[in-house]
Amino acid sequence: MGAKVRLTAVDLWRMGEGDVRRELVDGEVIEMSPVGGVHGHVAARVTSRLSRYLEAHGGGWVVVGDVGFILRLPWDPERVRVPDVAFVAAERLPEGKLPAGFIEGAPDLAVEVPSPNDNAVDLQQKVRDYLEAGARRVWVVAPEARTVTVYRLDGTARFLREREVLEGEDVLPGLVIPLAELFGS
Repeated sequence: MGAKVRLTAVDLWRMGEGDVRRELVDGEVIEMSPVGGVHGHVAARVTSRLSRYLEAHGGGWVVVGDVGFILRLPWDPERVRVPDVAFVAAERLPEGKLPAGFIEGAPDLAVEVPSPNDNAVDLQQKVRDYLEAGARRVWVVAPEARTVTVYRLDGTARFLREREVLEGEDVLPGLVIPLAELFGS
């Protein structure tokens, strides 16, 4: 039996868009299951709030769906993660523009909306990956629990309940999202 081939971000890009979302972890393609309606609805609400903020204030881009970020971690320099929603500051991008391909580095803000069948260990690994690669914030928006956990680059975290508000802090100054709006019907 031959040695297993370690794939690269370029290999993943060449696979093209397909019927399944893919990430690259330790040189292996990880295929992700389709998500449900609640997941899509909550991700759309987060996207809408971020988009409205950026239309009013500028400063970067919000991306959704299957946008890959090459994280360049010391132990896995070709790791590609695909957050449900992400914000990338224009100042981080060459000429302030999004590339046609994967985005180099972590997003400034990564948003993960876990589905009921997601593995908690895998989700925490994603949070760690984003932060280790330089994401300034990671939001885990949990529709089933109606909570958000905000993870910061400095290692601190804050747990928010439905009656509280989510703030953009220094990543998106002035952004305030009442959590009840994200989880409303």
